[in-house]
Amino acid sequence: MSHTVHVLARPQVASGFRLAGVRSDEALDVPEGVARLKELLRDPTAGVVLLEDSLYDALPLELRAELGRRPLPMVVPVPGPEWGERRTAAESYIVELLRQVIGYRVRLR
Repeated sequence: MSHTVHVLARPQVASGFRLAGVRSDEALDVPEGVARLKELLRDPTAGVVLLEDSLYDALPLELRAELGRRPLPMVVPVPGPEWGERRTAAESYIVELLRQVIGYRVRLR
């Protein structure tokens, strides 16, 4: 069975991915994003879901825990456009993954 890549993002971001030829789903707000993500989790052909980081950050903790236990689809937060100073998203994502696996917060240097 072959698996597909999906993007779940705000309409402005999803349009850019669509122009690049990637199947994109739009979510106007967090509740709609959670509902669409749950639909993608039930899709047996979904292999990777690129989820805009603003939607990922707002996911309920129990849904994030479920994502960590599932082999497929792999949900990967991707940065959306931001005009202000950007936080170190990659580092905070890694720290959060380590916290979930180990059970306590780790400080990276």
